[in-house]
Amino acid sequence: MDRGQLNVYRIVWMYDVRPESLAPFERVYGSDGDWARLFRSARGYLGTELFRSVGTPGRYVTVDDWESLGAYDIFRARAKAAYAELDARCDDLTQTERLVSAGDTNEV
Repeated sequence: MDRGQLNVYRIVWMYDVRPESLAPFERVYGSDGDWARLFRSARGYLGTELFRSVGTPGRYVTVDDWESLGAYDIFRARAKAAYAELDARCDDLTQTERLVSAGDTNEV
């Protein structure tokens, strides 16, 4: 499926990863990582992509696609505790994290 052709709800995060945490970060945030496995427990999750910056060492971007904002909101409500636990476990992997954008693909 070419998700780029669908109108989906897309969430984009940017991270500056600690140099000693690059490999663990890639495992946890990649398309088959811990976050994607948690997201896959929800209806409406379409996939995650992880991109590494070629110009800034340690900088990554994740793109999470959902069928709709509603599907994402339902997931967040149902998985609140698991989401918080995983987020806390990942805290030490990054120096900074920033939500870049969230919205329908025709808005992002």
